[in-house]
Amino acid sequence: MSPDSSPLTRFWQGILDLVFPPHCVGCQRPGVWFCDACLLKVQPLSPPTCRLCDDPRLPGEGGDLCRACLRAPLRIDGIRSVSLHQGTLRHAVHNLKYRRQRDLSAPLGRLLRDYLLAHSLPADILVPVPLHPSRLRQRGFNQSVLLAQAGATGSLPVVDGCLQRVRSTQAQMTLGREARRRNVAGAFACQDERMRGRRVLLIDDVCTTGATLEACAIGLRQGGAVSVWALTLTREPQSLVAVVRQRAEGSPGG
Repeated sequence: MSPDSSPLTRFWQGILDLVFPPHCVGCQRPGVWFCDACLLKVQPLSPPTCRLCDDPRLPGEGGDLCRACLRAPLRIDGIRSVSLHQGTLRHAVHNLKYRRQRDLSAPLGRLLRDYLLAHSLPADILVPVPLHPSRLRQRGFNQSVLLAQAGATGSLPVVDGCLQRVRSTQAQMTLGREARRRNVAGAFACQDERMRGRRVLLIDDVCTTGATLEACAIGLRQGGAVSVWALTLTREPQSLVAVVRQRAEGSPGG
């Protein structure tokens, strides 16, 4: 069960598991949502990647920043991701968010925890990216909270409720990089002093352009955080997407 399940939620989830027993999102093995064998097949994001946003860099690109961060660096100390947003992992994230398979948060959170144990990131606390109250009521849960709770280590507790989404925004899915940044500008703010003097590690499910994470970082710094990094489960490869789009349109790269 997911970390924040109430007794009533656990009861109804048990009923649903009896009627619709879980099957692994990868191999369809019965009795589990994401089996150990399929978890082991998740490929970690491999270099070369952008030093700032972790986007895979193209062969032949000079320096240590991707093209987007060279043009307009994100206002966050750094973003890291466990793997690319593809295959079984993409399917698992989709099922967690949109098919409400909350039990997937445990194995997905395990991927985050393994990353945290293997990589030294400057952080004192984990802060899940918040949903606007209207979206939270609609979905019934915040997947970033579930992932943070499942991925927390003894030295990195979860602090939820301080950073809040104070403005409802248009869905980011259909927007480009700059439109995304404008869309979420000023959308996040701290509601108390818990971030003051802290090194924060934001937790989210997917990083696309990093615009939402940047907006969160700005709100956290205004609330007193001394540094803000982010860790996401998956990463949409923006540099590679741009090349595919350019080739499809017949335009030169650059």
